[in-house]
Amino acid sequence: MTGQTADVVIHDALVLTVDSENRLLDGGTVVVNDGRIAAVRPARDGDAQLDADHTIDGDGRLVLPGLVNTHTHLEMTPLLGAFSDWDLQDLLLQTTVLFDQLDDDALSYLRRAGYELAALNFLRGGVTTVNAMDVRPGRGAEVFGAAGLRGFFGPVMTDLFWDVPVDAQVDRFRAFVEAHHDTYDGRIRATLCPHDDWSCSREFWERTADLAREYPELLVHTHLLELAESDTMGRANGAEDSLDLLESVGLLDDRLVAAHCRVADDDDIRRFAAADTAVAHCPSVMAYWNPDPEMQWTPVPEMRAAGIDVGLGIDDHYWHDSYSMFGEARQARMAANLKRTAGQYESMALLRMLTIEGARALGVGEQIGSIEPGKQADLVVLDVDQPKFTPLTNVPAQVVNGATPADVVTVLVDGTVLLRDGTVETMDPAAVRDRVETAVDRFQNETDWELSLASGEPPGYAAALRDIPKRGPARLLGRLAAQHVKDAVSW
Repeated sequence: MTGQTADVVIHDALVLTVDSENRLLDGGTVVVNDGRIAAVRPARDGDAQLDADHTIDGDGRLVLPGLVNTHTHLEMTPLLGAFSDWDLQDLLLQTTVLFDQLDDDALSYLRRAGYELAALNFLRGGVTTVNAMDVRPGRGAEVFGAAGLRGFFGPVMTDLFWDVPVDAQVDRFRAFVEAHHDTYDGRIRATLCPHDDWSCSREFWERTADLAREYPELLVHTHLLELAESDTMGRANGAEDSLDLLESVGLLDDRLVAAHCRVADDDDIRRFAAADTAVAHCPSVMAYWNPDPEMQWTPVPEMRAAGIDVGLGIDDHYWHDSYSMFGEARQARMAANLKRTAGQYESMALLRMLTIEGARALGVGEQIGSIEPGKQADLVVLDVDQPKFTPLTNVPAQVVNGATPADVVTVLVDGTVLLRDGTVETMDPAAVRDRVETAVDRFQNETDWELSLASGEPPGYAAALRDIPKRGPARLLGRLAAQHVKDAVSW
């Protein structure tokens, strides 16, 4: 670098590259130029004096690739804490109603507040890339883009979960792609988001497959094999099971990002691997709202052994009150060990799921996810000069078991410093908090929700049953019931 100017130099740091060899440099230097990583090497005398726009003394610091949140929803973020103490029945009823209401322009203020608060907290926690599925994601694409973050966004689509006409949903999708795909220097990309394999008819999946062929550059992002009803609906849709349905319409391929896959069996894993389909594992939300304690835990170790790219996702962070992707890594280990036995994951495997495997799942593993020359400089710097990291041994284990968003001090995306020594450079945190608090006050005044310092109370059952979508869910329940009868007769 003699005689050259760099954008950013991080010198004399611990650098965990997450490259193919998982190199850990004890006293390393990372040089960033023109948005890309120019060099990763052992530190040299004089690195602190390199000509750079921003120089970071890495003493007591650990440099990681930016964290990748491979599956999330963002619009309800201002309601953090509101759902925490409900049972599963309350959760499904009330959030189905709210999901439908979020389509209304009257709640645009709540959606905007949700995107801003999520972007702020993810940025502060070292999450540089999100893959989000929401009702009206246009504002989210703009908020995350303006904040300097990287994101995949798409409007949720389904014909059996709510009552919005399918043609209107398709028009909305097309408009979203036209307005937001490949914007903000390519950091914001559109996705095609059929909601799941239990609330979409075969006709809808065929329509989705047509759109996928029309937009071959887009990922297809869905919930898959989340519930036992997934395969039941597959049979109701004229297929052998869920994956057979997707394969028959042409969607089981390397563009598919499948969230959850909790009930996947050995044959499903084989088919995922053969199709090069990626999986987003979201352990916290599944552990918090476990729909069936007798059900197997998600077979992620088997998926990874089969060569499937598995990233971690935080899903509905407002359901379990955590923005921490580090927490997802810890929860992945804890839940798997509890359901099975110790040793389900090595720490480095979890760290790879947080970074490079998440990037590969989203089709951008050649651009981000590891600290290697030529890649985009999406970097996170942690303060490890503190008692919780003392003694500093087995760094991957300490990161995935003990790191939190509060340990993140600096964040770069595309070489731009978004968080500098704990200060957010691209957003006004105070203004965001004010808008969120105003939005929540307005939401309470305009609805029957009551949110206090002590609890969150939704509208009563009568109001929820009055407001829940009718046509789509009635068709969904009818199809599932009819298929259960057929299955019973066939046995």
